[in-house]
Amino acid sequence: MIGVLGGTFDPVHFGHLRPALDCLQGLGLDEVRFIPLNVAVHRPQPLAAAAMRLTMLEAALGGQPGFVLDRRELERPGGSFSYDTLVSLRAEVGVDEPLYLLVGADAFAGFLSWYRPLEILELAHLVVMRRPGHGSVADPFLRNFYLEYGCDEPASLAERPGGRILYHDVTQVSISSTRIRQLIARGLSPRYLLPEAVLAIIKREGLYR
Repeated sequence: MIGVLGGTFDPVHFGHLRPALDCLQGLGLDEVRFIPLNVAVHRPQPLAAAAMRLTMLEAALGGQPGFVLDRRELERPGGSFSYDTLVSLRAEVGVDEPLYLLVGADAFAGFLSWYRPLEILELAHLVVMRRPGHGSVADPFLRNFYLEYGCDEPASLAERPGGRILYHDVTQVSISSTRIRQLIARGLSPRYLLPEAVLAIIKREGLYR
């Protein structure tokens, strides 16, 4: 069972890492693949070059069993769409391997506007990482979508390769890459928001100043 976590990782921080570990352990995944995007389609483009974001991710993931850095989106030209990534991954692992696309609650709120959302759900399960106590979905269309595909039993996801939506509570870590970049631009320290190894790279390369 493979978890898939995409993003700019500009820079990677504990708000990415701890929830991913919660999913790895809480859902019994074999691995979580961190897939940095190449060309953003739903957000501003990353500031740090791809090579720097890869270097920071390698430093952040090093030593954690089950965390895997996947470069496939950076090696593919054009916009980085989750559908294309899952098609590529599905071709690699086969049709029977359960895939878990890990998304935050905010990202899930816009899921129906993504490129080919129904096909995404055919390719993988959708795991919505939410903070404990997070409210229910407000959008009626998304709520009905969840009622059709939602699942309350994590163990049942392992029985099929995709097609279900699961809410999974993760550690509340209110950290954003934007906030980290803002602190650095102001000459302030982002220490304790991201791994020391990542902070060392940012300082060495003079990123985000």
